[in-house]
Amino acid sequence: MKALIQRVRSASVVVEGSNIGAIEHGLLAYIGLGHDDNLQTAQRMIDKILTYRIFENNDDPAKAGKLDKNVQQVNGGLLLVSQFTLMATTDKGRRPDFGGAMAPEAAQVLFAQLIEYAKSQHPIIATGQFGANMQVESINDGPLNFILEVR
Repeated sequence: MKALIQRVRSASVVVEGSNIGAIEHGLLAYIGLGHDDNLQTAQRMIDKILTYRIFENNDDPAKAGKLDKNVQQVNGGLLLVSQFTLMATTDKGRRPDFGGAMAPEAAQVLFAQLIEYAKSQHPIIATGQFGANMQVESINDGPLNFILEVR
């Protein structure tokens, strides 16, 4: 499983002209599911995202400017968006190979479980719509972007 996380000032997802998910200050997380992923890897990924320290600690002058806080500690939101293209193999040729991505039917079930777990761990969760053509808007903060992997 891979996640591309971005620290954002705000982010939202629109599907067919309707805003279906939005957060203010927090993290936008694109999630890619692979063949071997399961509920345990999904839970580990959410735990890692929620505790990944990419927010500045402005409470302590000695730590000012250091990336010392996570999204939970700053009461930020988490916007989860399914993104099978993260699982693409891109090291050969000029066309991505999506063979590493989980089959859509299984991925939809696992992504729904990932969302439910995230909601049980953090109060500010928004989502995109699995398999939909989504327009994602974000105002990146930093910008700070990280690719996380859990096996």
